Amino acid sequence: MAYFSIIIPVYNRLNEVKDLLHSLSRQTDQNFEVVLVEDGSSEVCTDAVKQYENELDIKYFYKENEGRSVARNYGLERATGEYFLFFDSDCVIPDNYISVLYESLQKNYVDCFGGPDAAHGSFTDIQKAINFSMTAFLTTGGIRGGKISLEKFVPRTFNMGFSRKVWEKVGGFREMFSEDIDMSTRIRQAGFSISLIREAYVFHKRRVNLRLFCRQIYVFGMSRITLFLLYPDSLKLVHWLPAVFLLGSAMLLLLSVLLTWAFILPLLFYFIALFINALIDTKSVKISALAIITSMVQLYGYGYGFLRAYLLKIIFRKGRNVEEEIRMRKGK
Repeated sequence: MAYFSIIIPVYNRLNEVKDLLHSLSRQTDQNFEVVLVEDGSSEVCTDAVKQYENELDIKYFYKENEGRSVARNYGLERATGEYFLFFDSDCVIPDNYISVLYESLQKNYVDCFGGPDAAHGSFTDIQKAINFSMTAFLTTGGIRGGKISLEKFVPRTFNMGFSRKVWEKVGGFREMFSEDIDMSTRIRQAGFSISLIREAYVFHKRRVNLRLFCRQIYVFGMSRITLFLLYPDSLKLVHWLPAVFLLGSAMLLLLSVLLTWAFILPLLFYFIALFINALIDTKSVKISALAIITSMVQLYGYGYGFLRAYLLKIIFRKGRNVEEEIRMRKGK
């Protein structure tokens, strides 16, 4: 019996699944099974599974579309390993990932872990720019697995794992936005250990264009307020920063029009700093220039979603109210 069960929910991502399964077939340590859960896709992964069924221990399931959390829980119920790993379908896994992770757990076992993500050399320039804006300290405060962080580390389901013991006590994922943060919070509240394993990184394709990226980031901002309603102590200063940046930018732009252009200088200096940071990180002028655009999308999109949800749910108490969020927390 394999030690690791890799659980992957997928919805119409055939080409990405092919790349993911290919990377798993190249693992130097094959001590794992793959549980692939097709969540009602119209573009099924049958051919991809057949292509690698002789190279990987794959369990393939098709179910009606109910959401990624339900799909992960479906996979959990059918997995046989002692430790569950979760990847998004748009990830590519380095050849030594399983061996690095297993060695780390043998030396310093933790009940739950998360790892960072990076951009593979084959990714498009826009994907590399998005990766920078999602992982740089100047944009996210390092909360997505960087070396410096303004917040306690929280595993995300693009690269996350926990033991069978955790699942048996805490239960599965809830169908909600930022379900991985909710799951990590419940794991921590249950008294389990959580750690970042930096060496266990994945290549994460993320969104392939700015429109999809903007939509994703906007939802992230809104979901932070849902998490606040569930866990009042979870809202930290770092989560407010994009909203403050959005309001501050608007104020500076207005003052530069009404009074003097000099009010725009703080923004200019910030974006220059971003460009230099990206240039050091990516070694590419083009990607660094794109990183300014993706960083603006990341900051303004998240900030707008955060402020809109705060006004609707906290100030005007519209949409799902606090009591409904609490019932969700209790699983009712």
